[in-house]
Amino acid sequence: MPKPYFRPLMQNVPVRPAGAVTLAGGWTWFTHVEVLSRANEPFIIAAADVPQDVLDRLTAPRKPVAGLDLSRPNLMGILNVTPDSFSDGGQFTDPHLAREHALSMVSNGADIIDIGGESTRPGADLVEVEQEIARTAPTIAAIRKSSSVPISIDTRKACVAAQALAAGASLVNDVSAFTFDPSLAQTTARAGAPVCLMHAQGDPDVMQNDPRYDDVLLDVYDFLNVRIGVAEAAGIPRDRIIVDPGIGFGKTIAHNLAILNRLSLFHGLGCAVLLGASRKKFIGTLGDAPEARDRTPGSIAVALAAVAQGVQIVRVHDIKDTKQALALWQSVHQGEAADVT
Repeated sequence: MPKPYFRPLMQNVPVRPAGAVTLAGGWTWFTHVEVLSRANEPFIIAAADVPQDVLDRLTAPRKPVAGLDLSRPNLMGILNVTPDSFSDGGQFTDPHLAREHALSMVSNGADIIDIGGESTRPGADLVEVEQEIARTAPTIAAIRKSSSVPISIDTRKACVAAQALAAGASLVNDVSAFTFDPSLAQTTARAGAPVCLMHAQGDPDVMQNDPRYDDVLLDVYDFLNVRIGVAEAAGIPRDRIIVDPGIGFGKTIAHNLAILNRLSLFHGLGCAVLLGASRKKFIGTLGDAPEARDRTPGSIAVALAAVAQGVQIVRVHDIKDTKQALALWQSVHQGEAADVT
């Protein structure tokens, strides 16, 4: 019998019918689940008919991670201290400017700041460890002197993460899910830090060279399931793990849309889910916005679609605009003014 995968069919309206169950202790609920497999056509069953262990993972409230309340949507502000990131490269290489931008994002509603010193855009080259540390650690320290906001270090390298955590970072965000530098798992575990594990097919310099999958949705799910096991074996408990399907990392437009269409599947991993799609190329292609700076409306649309599927963290460039859109989305669905503080 082919392995089944269970995707909750999310609802957001206030009135819930009998048999409805809450997803992950959050703001969405479901009464039915889509059953997927690699061999059969999808079909739908009642939530009550889902195997109990699967249902437990789907419904168990997510514990706070890095100070984030996962019972509500959270905004992760992007801060690249690089010269070559696809959207904001070169704007915040000065630690003072980076600090001011981080504090501005916090004042506009960011719940966590994600700091990266190595571009992982398609075609990007590897950055040496010493240079990546020099870009990130001083910026983290400068922000920490002025704010207690959670900070994540966006890195694939153990030495960079260690210096970032020592400077005040709260979370490790690894786009390679411990495949690039396996020692990063032990570094993260020893620090008692949470981690975000992301799926990518190939390193940034080659990842967009004709990416292929048997079934992109299920392949990404299985990859993340295996990497969660690696993290747990290193001593990082599942309730300190976030998963990210890696939109745009070794994926075509069709791959990205297939993942976004059934994004709620990833809640079955029993972890919080993060989505990072802000200003990415597929948004520009579909939304007729060649310049990254013009992709804010499309980025917000994708972020709200993710929140509708219960995604707990959305990683965005445009905090103020996304915060406003989220407040209105929640108010409309709740039928009253939403508390998004």
